[in-house]
Amino acid sequence: MARRRRVWRAGAGAAAAMLVVASLATAGPAPAVAAETPAENRPVVPEPEGYRMGDYRTSVPETLTGGTVVQTQEAIRLHQQGVPFVDVLPRPPRPKNLPKETIWRPEPRRDIPGSIWLVDTGYGELAPVMERYLMDGIARVTKGDKTAPVLFYCKRDCWMSYNAAKRALAAGYTSVYWYPDGTEGWEEAGRPLEKREPEPRPDE
Repeated sequence: MARRRRVWRAGAGAAAAMLVVASLATAGPAPAVAAETPAENRPVVPEPEGYRMGDYRTSVPETLTGGTVVQTQEAIRLHQQGVPFVDVLPRPPRPKNLPKETIWRPEPRRDIPGSIWLVDTGYGELAPVMERYLMDGIARVTKGDKTAPVLFYCKRDCWMSYNAAKRALAAGYTSVYWYPDGTEGWEEAGRPLEKREPEPRPDE
């Protein structure tokens, strides 16, 4: 008789353990009313002195000190020029107590074609192993050239892409782009998305 295997989907259990991750990774696009709010009526959000430490899915600044904030058409132009795109959307890792025979099926991700997905690297505080994962990934796509352009994104109004871009600047990268509209803005412009798996994380 064939042995039955349990299937664990990243849903209620993962959400209960990692509420912030679930709210970003499984939530749909930001409410349409927010996307349609005229720019002049949007709240002015100042940049924090350091990194954003919580409440990651809310209005973001219009600036990135030391970097360049881009809208969709500029992001498309940079993509066509071959600038590397870095997605930092979080996703719950496989639970460490999950039996080996249980299949782990996390929420699928569709992002901008050709991107590298450095999962869970946009939090305000990173464990040293995850900060190294981020820096190694950036170094790989820029071929170790800190003057090379690199663009960071996540979902619309997601502070995690802001944090990741700010970390790249702090590490000495001088041509950092931040795309706050992320995958929602890209798709709304009629541009394709493709299924993506994250780069293997060092703590799994």
